Order: sequence, then C-alpha cells, then structure tokens
Amino acid sequence: METSPAPELRRLTIEAWAALDEDEPGELVDGVIVEDEMAGWAHEVVVSWLLGVLLSWARARGARVAGSDAKLAVSAARGRKPDILVYLPGAPRPSAKGPIRVPPSIVVEVVSPSPSDARRDRIAKVDEYAAFGVAWYWIVDPELRTVEILERGADGRYVHALGQSNGRINAVPGCESLALDIDAMWADLDAAIAEGS
Repeated sequence: METSPAPELRRLTIEAWAALDEDEPGELVDGVIVEDEMAGWAHEVVVSWLLGVLLSWARARGARVAGSDAKLAVSAARGRKPDILVYLPGAPRPSAKGPIRVPPSIVVEVVSPSPSDARRDRIAKVDEYAAFGVAWYWIVDPELRTVEILERGADGRYVHALGQSNGRINAVPGCESLALDIDAMWADLDAAIAEGS
C-alpha cells in the first residue's frame, strides 16, 4: 500500500496538481506527486483495445469515454489518472476545466507488471474510487489475463460483480448491451507482442 510522502516535500493542492502541464507525470497522494509506472507496450495495446470497444458502444448510447491523463480529484489531497473513464447516459458530466470532481460511472485500470502498480490498483485505488462514488471499477491484468469488475454497493464499498479470464462477457454489468470478447482482446495483445519479437 502506498505510504504518505515525507513531510519535507512541497505539497500541492488538487487545483495546483490539475493545472500542471500534461507532460508532468504522476498522481497526487497526500498532496505530493507520486510517479506513475511507465506504461509498457502490452498495457497500451490493452487500453487501446478497450477504448475502441467502449467508444463504439458509447457513441450509440449517449455515454462519454475518455482516456488517460484525465485528472480525478478523488479526495481533498489525492488525485488519480485512470487509464479509461466512462460517464454512462444520464450521469452528470464534469466541468471542462480543472480537476474532475464528478465521479465517472466506470473507471478502468490496466495493471502494469510491477508489484507496486498492482498493489496500487488492487488496494489503494479500490478504496479511493469507492469513496469518490465510482459505480463500477474494472481491473484488467494483461499479465494474469484477467478482467475483474467491481460494483459499488449501497454501503459505499465494492463487491465483486464479475471475474473472467477468457471467453466472452455477454452482459457487462452496468452497461446495457455491451459485450466484451476477452479472447479477442488477448489475441490482439498476443499479435502485438509477436510483431515486436
């Protein structure tokens, strides 16, 4: 689990962090920027595949999908940049400027292979996204070849709605008529990896 940064570091507000240049890496943890894990090829291929599926589905339904570097103000001193975020039809939309203070309907994190990234996505962000009000949290792990979908319950905590490593998800929880062909996603990843060998 992430620890709080040393007190001698310069602390930023959510607004100051959100105003940083887009090229400035990192998420805000207790007022201090914590460097992101450098996304690798496998990570980006999976993010792109999911974006393609989600964008096609969302356009036909009035949902909105955005990619990484969107800055979520998940608390007063913490800011996260998920790989993908989705606002379902009818959900309130965020302001065009500043940190995003309106919780997305769905947040997707694609896990990078480092243990610290996996810990952050599976432990710290689970609590943060639930407290922020994100209804559905997807954790996609290209190394383990798993897709997990967590649903925020009435008590404000996530419960495991779905876990799958292969096949097809014909009814994605929370997303009417969205299907995910998990086998096709892993096949696309395998083809991308083979091209680089």
